[in-house]
Amino acid sequence: MAFFQPNSTSTASKHFVDPENQPWVEKYRPKTIDDVSAQEHTVAVLRKTLVSTNLPHMLFYGPPGTGKTSTILALARQLFGPDNFRNRVLELNASDERGISIVREKIKSFARQTPRAQAVASDGNTYPCPPYKIIILDEADSMTQDAQGALRRIMETYARITRFCLVCNYVTRIIEPLASRCSKFRFTPLDSTSTSSRLSYIASTENIDVTPEVISTLIETSGGDLRRSITYLQSASRLSSSTNPPVPITPHDIQEIAGVVPTAVINDFARTLGVPIAEDMDVDDLPANGKLKGFNAVQKKVKGIMREGYSASQTLSQLHDTIILHPTLPARQKAQCALAFAEADKALCDGADEELWVLEVGLRIHKAVTTS
Repeated sequence: MAFFQPNSTSTASKHFVDPENQPWVEKYRPKTIDDVSAQEHTVAVLRKTLVSTNLPHMLFYGPPGTGKTSTILALARQLFGPDNFRNRVLELNASDERGISIVREKIKSFARQTPRAQAVASDGNTYPCPPYKIIILDEADSMTQDAQGALRRIMETYARITRFCLVCNYVTRIIEPLASRCSKFRFTPLDSTSTSSRLSYIASTENIDVTPEVISTLIETSGGDLRRSITYLQSASRLSSSTNPPVPITPHDIQEIAGVVPTAVINDFARTLGVPIAEDMDVDDLPANGKLKGFNAVQKKVKGIMREGYSASQTLSQLHDTIILHPTLPARQKAQCALAFAEADKALCDGADEELWVLEVGLRIHKAVTTS
């Protein structure tokens, strides 16, 4: 939880962090809403609120790492400026402070305070500084039902001097009376172009030499989560610079840091199961070789994967993508494989043995793919 107290010299020095020691996700967090990547519709609407300064209660929802918290923080800084930000904005993480007592104590006491008069900005810029405060409730979908119910009345009572911004991943977990009081903004996973552009900018600023293959691997392993991909890039940079001389960052390094199974391992496993792999399409005898592989070959490959310490669920997830997105496998075979993946997912969630279920899925895929 981040509880912003009124500004002071001691508080400012206490929270000062050398940019060199900052996590890159904080260092490169958008300073203005125009810096927010990919969310054009939301940015366009919020840009108009900067002109009118008439901000409604808002509900930001969407997958992690898509810029929800960054957007409202950037908007608040543009509204209030650096001097008034600390006494006009309260940021709470509802996943930590989610009970009704927090709503009745911290939120209500902050909401009822009348905002101070606008002060002259120390940086020489002019800010709108409207006559209200903003309360940001991050991870609001973790709040209890009672807490959400209590929040409903506070939002109505103090709407003149306090505006709320609820930030969540799952909008269905916000009670309807609360959601209906807010303007909803949906944040979508970042497209590859936006993510690539931002990662390339960070790499250039930090003087890191990254190849397009590394950027592509970062995007693939993060699944549209920009925060995660920036974290992976920083970890890879630290790993690269730890040697003398520094070694270049490779896609394999990114996969190791991300905890995913290397593509070569998944492709090798798929070959053992008889699944044609793109780079092998020119090999005439691959289908025949695939059909020659039986139980012993599959079992040996599964044992090898488990011995390397790879997660069963991660292995099956990547194998699922390889098969379901395969350009030549018939739909019937994909459906049979999907059923095996679904049963394995349920079993692993219930605590079943990982190696046995990877073997089970492997054998069922082998049977579906190699049986004409």
